[in-house]
Amino acid sequence: MLTNVYHPTNDPAVTLTRFQFNNLDRGPEPAPRPTVLVVPGGGYSMCSDREADPIAMPYLAAGFHTFVLRYSLGADAAFPRPLLDIFAAMRFLRAHAEEFALLPDKIAVCGFSAGGHLAATLGTLWNREEFLALGGFKAEEVRPNALILGYPVISTSWIKNSGNLQRLIGDGDAETVTRLLNTQEQVGPHTPPTFLFHTARDTSVPVEDSLIFAAALIHAGVPAELHVYPNGCHGLALATVTTGLVDADAAGWMPLSIAWLTRLFGRPEEAGAPFKKARFTETFTVLPTAQ
Repeated sequence: MLTNVYHPTNDPAVTLTRFQFNNLDRGPEPAPRPTVLVVPGGGYSMCSDREADPIAMPYLAAGFHTFVLRYSLGADAAFPRPLLDIFAAMRFLRAHAEEFALLPDKIAVCGFSAGGHLAATLGTLWNREEFLALGGFKAEEVRPNALILGYPVISTSWIKNSGNLQRLIGDGDAETVTRLLNTQEQVGPHTPPTFLFHTARDTSVPVEDSLIFAAALIHAGVPAELHVYPNGCHGLALATVTTGLVDADAAGWMPLSIAWLTRLFGRPEEAGAPFKKARFTETFTVLPTAQ
């Protein structure tokens, strides 16, 4: 297995960890395949280890190339810095698509809790000119092709008085930033197909967040799959003994998400034959800066 750590930005604290099997059947080079970028949660104050490498491994075993992003946190988490981190990670992956043998039009982003919020923010703001311009990004470089969201933070209505929201607002205009952070309000036809799972008894992030995001996707005509499990607390990760918090029902989310990705991208071992360099054939609109 190939394991490397990269720095997609100038901040050494922002890291992109690569997990990739060698292509033992065809020679030393890994086969071109779809990719899953994992984004751990942690309230924008830390990155949960349980929602990082242990999540990447099942996708790797299923045949996907996997990467884990650790992004700006704490005092450095004011919007839009984490968004620019994930923009940079997406651009880095596509710039190295041939080297990493990944398919640049088949990159799914899998985020949990606050990492799910960052993934949802990417999925709804990737074509906004005012953010692309901050890092010289192009929309086709940062566009996600699918989202997998585990008990994601979607709205700010229930954390208005928390330190987490103020951390994200930073010195920005509170009304403008809060509107952008309510990702359900930013959903449109440009948002990629999305798989969501949540538990009804989550007392940290209410299940309503996943429900309103799924409703927004359906209203926009975006394919969505939502699973709500009756039991289980927040932060289940795999919901198996591997990540500590166990719920047999909720543990079904991982094989379901793999099946969903396979339907969307094709079987990993077949999707990349023959491998071609990046070709973005879909049309989309880069939104101008909001007035």
